[in-house]
Amino acid sequence: MKTEEELWSLLREAYQMPYGGAQIALVEQVMQHADAGGHDELRLASRLFATTAYVHGGETAKSFVTFSWCRSEYDAHPERFDEQDEHMLLWHFKYMVNGLLKFPAVPLGRTYDVLDDMERRFRAGGHSLHAVYAYRYQVAAHVGDPAADDWYGKWSAAPRDQNSDCAGCDPGEKVDHLVGRGRDEEAVAMAAPVLAGRLTCVEQPQSILTSLMVPYVRTGRLSEAADAHRQAYRRLRGNLADMQSIADHIEFCARTGNETRGLEIVQRHLPWLERAPSPQAEMWFCAASALLLGRIDPALPLGTTTAGELGARLAARAREWSAKFDERNGSAAVSERIEALLGAPPLIGQLPLSAVARRTEAATPAATAAAVPVEELPTDAAALMDRAWALYDEHRIDAVEAAFARFDELHPEPPPELAVRRLDGQARLTAIRDDGGPAAGALFQETARAHRALGQEAEALGHEVRALGHDVQALAAESREVLAREADEVMLAELTTLTERIVAHPGADADLRAEARLRAEGALMRLERPDEALAAIDAAIAEEPPKATLRAELVSRRSRALLMLERYDEAVATAEEALRQYAEIGTPPAAGIPALIRAHALGNLERFGDATAGFDQALTLASDRNYRLSALVGRARSRLAADRPAAAVDDLVEAVADHVAHGEDVPAALLRYDLATAYHQAGQPTDAAEAAESALDALDRAGAQEQADQTRYLLSSVYRELDELDLALGLLETLAANLDGFDNLPARGRMLQEAGQLLYEADRDAQAAERFAAASEAFRAAGIVQAEMYTRRLRALSLRWAGDIEAALAALAEADDLSHSLNGQVDASEPWLIWQRAMLNSDAARIYIGAGRLDEAATRSAGAAEALRSIGSLSDALDADFLHAETLMRAGDPAGAEGRLRSVLGAAPRGSQLEQNSAWMLAESLEAQGRSEEADEVRGKYLA
Repeated sequence: MKTEEELWSLLREAYQMPYGGAQIALVEQVMQHADAGGHDELRLASRLFATTAYVHGGETAKSFVTFSWCRSEYDAHPERFDEQDEHMLLWHFKYMVNGLLKFPAVPLGRTYDVLDDMERRFRAGGHSLHAVYAYRYQVAAHVGDPAADDWYGKWSAAPRDQNSDCAGCDPGEKVDHLVGRGRDEEAVAMAAPVLAGRLTCVEQPQSILTSLMVPYVRTGRLSEAADAHRQAYRRLRGNLADMQSIADHIEFCARTGNETRGLEIVQRHLPWLERAPSPQAEMWFCAASALLLGRIDPALPLGTTTAGELGARLAARAREWSAKFDERNGSAAVSERIEALLGAPPLIGQLPLSAVARRTEAATPAATAAAVPVEELPTDAAALMDRAWALYDEHRIDAVEAAFARFDELHPEPPPELAVRRLDGQARLTAIRDDGGPAAGALFQETARAHRALGQEAEALGHEVRALGHDVQALAAESREVLAREADEVMLAELTTLTERIVAHPGADADLRAEARLRAEGALMRLERPDEALAAIDAAIAEEPPKATLRAELVSRRSRALLMLERYDEAVATAEEALRQYAEIGTPPAAGIPALIRAHALGNLERFGDATAGFDQALTLASDRNYRLSALVGRARSRLAADRPAAAVDDLVEAVADHVAHGEDVPAALLRYDLATAYHQAGQPTDAAEAAESALDALDRAGAQEQADQTRYLLSSVYRELDELDLALGLLETLAANLDGFDNLPARGRMLQEAGQLLYEADRDAQAAERFAAASEAFRAAGIVQAEMYTRRLRALSLRWAGDIEAALAALAEADDLSHSLNGQVDASEPWLIWQRAMLNSDAARIYIGAGRLDEAATRSAGAAEALRSIGSLSDALDADFLHAETLMRAGDPAGAEGRLRSVLGAAPRGSQLEQNSAWMLAESLEAQGRSEEADEVRGKYLA
C-alpha cells in the first residue's frame, strides 16, 4: 500500500502528463489507493481531476461516475471543497451536459436535469448564467429545437465570468452557430480577434480553426482554409477525444478535392472506431469517411476490403447511430444532418493544401526533346530507317517511336535488311520502356536469329551479348540476393566469351566491337564492380569507333564509372570532355547525362556553387524524367549545403510533386524528408511539420523503419519549435522504443535524455526524472560513462524540483558512486571529468538545500567555480559562484557570501538575470551585516 504522501506525488505527476491513456491509468491508480486508505481529501482531488482526464483523454463515459461522486460529496460535505474545488465542480457541469448528449442510451431528461441543477447552483452562487445559456443552446441545437436561436441570443447577451468557456472556445462555438446558418462573414469576423491573441486552452486554436475551414472556403479565403486545416489537424491527430473534430477534417478534404489526403486520414484513424470516445464521435467519423470514400474509385483495395465496401459499411453504421439519437431525442434532426453530410457537395473543385499539392495540380509532363514533325520525316524506307536510328543515337526516344510508327505505317512489309533493323529498334525501345522487363531479352535473341538468317554472324553475336547483358540486369533488379555469386560469374563468363568472339570476328567493325565491350560495362556497373566496368569502357574506347555519338557515349560512361569510384576530379574532367564531344554533334539530349554526372561530382567535391550551376545545365539538357529528377534533387541538396534552403524548397517541391503525380509513395516520402529539412532550415516550421508528417505516414506503411525514425527525429525538433511539446515527446519515446537493440543503446539513451530535458524545461520534473533514469541505464549498458554521469545528475536534480527529496538524495548517491568509481580509471585532469564533477557538486548543493542540510550544501558547492574556471567554462563558473554564495547566505554566513557575489557582479553580463539576482542577494548580505547604506548603494546601482 502506498503512503498518502506517495499518492499525492503520483497525482501531481498525473497533472503534468498529457491527456490520454497513461494519465488516466495513473489517476485511476491514485483513486484506488485513496479509497483503500480512506484518504478523503485525496479521494476528492483525484476524482475532480479524473473527470477532466476522462473527458480530454477520450473516455467520456467514465467521467459521469466521477462527476456524480463529486457532486454528491459536495452536497454531503461542502466543507471539504475549497474555492478552487467548488469552481472545478461547477465547470464540470458543462462537461456533463456536453457528454450526456453524445450517448443515445442516456435519456434526454437526464441531460435536462443536469442543466437545471447547473442553473440552480449558478444562481445560488451569484454567478452569471452565460455558461448555462450556452449549454441550453447546445442541447436545443442538438435536438433541432427552434428555441436554439433564443438561447443563442441570451448566451450572447449575458456577461462572461470565470465559469464561461475560454476566450477561444466560447467564440468558436458561436462560429459553429453562424456557419450553420450561412453567416460566414460574421463567423470569420468573430474569430479574427480570437486568433490574433494567444490561446492557451488545451482545445485551442485547433477547435476554432476547424470551425473556420468551411467559412474560409465559402468566402474565398483559400490560403487561410488550407492553413487552418494543416495547423488544426496536426494538433488533433494524436488525441482520441478529438475524433469528431477529425471527422470535420475528413469532410473538408472530401469537399475540396483532397481525396488522397483525406484517405490517409481515414486510414490513420480507422482503428479508433474500436475505442471511439462516444457514439456521436463514431457516427460523425463514419459519415465523413463514407463521404470521402464515395469520392474515390470504389474498387480501390484497402486492406482486406475495397473503398466501396468500406464506405457502404461506414455509411450504414452512421445511419444506425443517427436513428438511435433521433429515437432518444424525439426528432429527426440528427438523421437529417447525417444524410446531409453523406451527400454533401464539393465546396470547391481543388484546394491545394501544400506547395506540393499546388505543384502536383499544376504539373505538366517533364520537358522532353521536341518531337520531329511527321512531314519532316523522309518517306523512303531506307532513309526513314536511318533517320530513326540517328534519333536513337541522340537519345530522343519519343521521336524514335514516332519515326518507327511512321515506318510501320508506310512500309508494313519491309525487305529483310530493314526488317531486322526494325526488330532491333523494337528490342531496344522495349528495354527502355519496360525498364528491364522480360520481353526485351527475348526480342534481342529474336533479333540475333534474324541477323544470323541473313548471314550477319557478327551482328548476331552482338545481339546475343545484348540479350545476355539484359538478363544480368533483369536478375540483379529482381533481387541482389537471388543473384548468387556463382550465377554472377557464370553469366559474366558467358558475356566475356561472346564479347571475345565478336572482337575476333573478321566481320565486326570498330563500332560493333566497342558496343560489345560496352555491354560488359553495363553488367559490371549493375553488379557494383565499377573498377572492372572502367576497364571495360577503356577497352571499348581503345577500339576507336568511328561513330561520333558512340565515342561521346563511351566518354560519358567513363565519367559515370569514375563518379562511382569516388574519383571526383577525374569524373568532372571526363564529363566535360563528353560534353565537348556532344557539342560537336549538336548537343543531343544524351548530353544531359554527363552534365548530371559532372554536377554530382562537383557536389561531392563540396564545390556547391559550381554544382548548382552544373545541375542548372543538366536540367536544360536532360529530357529523361529520371535524369531531371536526379538534377532537381542534386541541385536542392547543393543549395542546402550552401545554406540556401529557401531555394532548395522549390526544387524539392517539384520533385516530390512529380513522384506524387506518378503514384510513387515511397520515393515521394523520402524526398519529403529532405523537403522538411529545407523548410526547417528556412524557418518555416509549419511547412516542415506538414512535409515530415506526410513522409512519416508513407514510410511507416512501407515498413521503412530506419528512414521513418530519421523523420521522427526531425519532426520532434520541428514540434519543439512549434511549442508542441507532447507531440515532440511522443516521437522521442517512440524512437527510444524502436531503438531497443544492444547496438542501438547509445541512440536510445540520447532519445530518452532529450525527452527528459524537454520535460525538465517544461517543469514536468517527475516525468523528467523517469526519462533520465531510463537514459542512464541505456548509457550504462552501452559503456558511455560521460552521458551516464550527466543523466544521473539530472535525474537527481529533477527529483529535487519534483519535491521528492528522499528520492533525490538516493539518486545523488548513485551519481556520486559513479563519479568515485572513475578514480584510477580516468585521468582526473580530463576536462570532461572536471566539468561533470563540478556540475555534480553544484547540483548536489541544490539537493542538500532542499533537504535543509545547508552545511553539506556549502561544502559541495565550495570548489565548483574554481574547477570550472580551470577548464575555461566561465559561464558555468559564474553560476557556481552565485550558487555557493546562496548556500552561504542560507547557512547564515553573509560575510562569506559577499566576496563571491561581488565577484559575480563584476563579471556577469550587464542587465542579465544573473546580475540582477547577484545584486539583490548582495544587498541582502550587506543588510544582514548591518551595512544598510552600502546595501542601498547596490540597489540603486543595479536594481533601480
